[in-house]
Amino acid sequence: MGSNQAGLPGPSSVEDQDARHVLVPWKKQSANRGMEITKADGVYLWDRDDRQYLDFTSQFVFANFGHNEARVVDAIVDQAHKLMEVASPFVTGPKAEAASLLSRVTPGDLNRVFFSTGGAEANEAAIKMARDATGRPLICSRSPSYHGSTYGAMSVSENVASRAFEPGVPGVLTAPVCNPYRCRHAQPGERCQDCGGHCAQELEEVLLQHGPERVAAVMLEPIVGSSGGAIVPGDGYLEAVREICNKYGILLIADEVMTGFGRTGRWFACDHWGVVPDLMTLAKGLTGGYIPMGATVVREAVAAHWNDRPLRHGHTYSGHTLGAAAVVASVKVYQEDNLVARSADLGEYLLERASELQARHPSIGDVRGKGLFVAAELVQDRRTKEPIGGVGNASAKEQILADAWQAGLYLFSPVASNVIMLSPPLTISKDQIDEAMTIVDSVLKSADARVNTSTR
Repeated sequence: MGSNQAGLPGPSSVEDQDARHVLVPWKKQSANRGMEITKADGVYLWDRDDRQYLDFTSQFVFANFGHNEARVVDAIVDQAHKLMEVASPFVTGPKAEAASLLSRVTPGDLNRVFFSTGGAEANEAAIKMARDATGRPLICSRSPSYHGSTYGAMSVSENVASRAFEPGVPGVLTAPVCNPYRCRHAQPGERCQDCGGHCAQELEEVLLQHGPERVAAVMLEPIVGSSGGAIVPGDGYLEAVREICNKYGILLIADEVMTGFGRTGRWFACDHWGVVPDLMTLAKGLTGGYIPMGATVVREAVAAHWNDRPLRHGHTYSGHTLGAAAVVASVKVYQEDNLVARSADLGEYLLERASELQARHPSIGDVRGKGLFVAAELVQDRRTKEPIGGVGNASAKEQILADAWQAGLYLFSPVASNVIMLSPPLTISKDQIDEAMTIVDSVLKSADARVNTSTR
């Protein structure tokens, strides 16, 4: 790298500048960072060499519209010309309209909205609100789980990353996730048929061990996302958890950061079971990723706690005007293009195609999901469900991701899992799903080679 006459570094490639100066999340800094992405449109990305890739991830499951949705872009630009920003105590049209629209699409009487800048911040707000509104010290989360990387959100998460920063915020209990495929009551090679009942009972037992009258909230993802890969709970589970919370006066927090806004074929994942949480956290699809934005939506009865006392929580950019304008435009895009129903319809097709792959590839132990939120779990022995290489050993998984990328398909996998996520934008077509699944079919051969053939 050369220097100019003033002694400052001269021009260098974007990749070189990135490697020298950018700290990348969730990976070793010496790892390959890939090619510069220069353009994105619809469901495709292009790199510096103008090579095209089908985005089958919606990035980190946030680009629900795909890329370059003009209506959202135009709303952001129009708002920037009118009022770019103002401090959070001020009333603005975009903020008021965004909150009003969210109150109409969220279930039940979830009616009051606190805005933040992302999912972790939305969950931080929910934890504080639950403790403040109930006067109780404990939060019950589940294992495995991921609710964000800020300290409070990580403290209510149970995964490899969160354990790296122990001790966390105190007062967190942990119950098992309801995972029919890996339930301890499941028979070898089978799914548990009463996982919902078993796991709801185990959650209640955790509450009873610590005194349910001391528990402010149960916090969960209705369908587990990045910590386990589209884990759909057993029948009756979420309804039972709601009843348990009602029984002990415990608030229910639904983390819909990843599953919200049509991702699972309903506006929100909890809609599949008709359950209304007391607090719901949102981000990602809230703006399709076009502006960083999060929201904590609260039932009217809970929000009344702050009518005559201060809400002791806030952010500099709470309700940011550009973000609020993006929320308004995004909700309208979901409605105008009927994207929620589209996700449900195409999700059935994607799940069918994924199940066909499972029938052909012994490395796939389980296929699951709802809407365009599908996962394939990799195993080296279907009977024992032993993960390929062990959970966290990404050799087989990373080979699949790398081979897919070389073939023009962008896939992703949660860091500490043996799951491949299939979560394309809600604007994907059947032909594009077929294009992606043809590539997945071809790259699974490397995983099949690791399977224990004696117990297939």
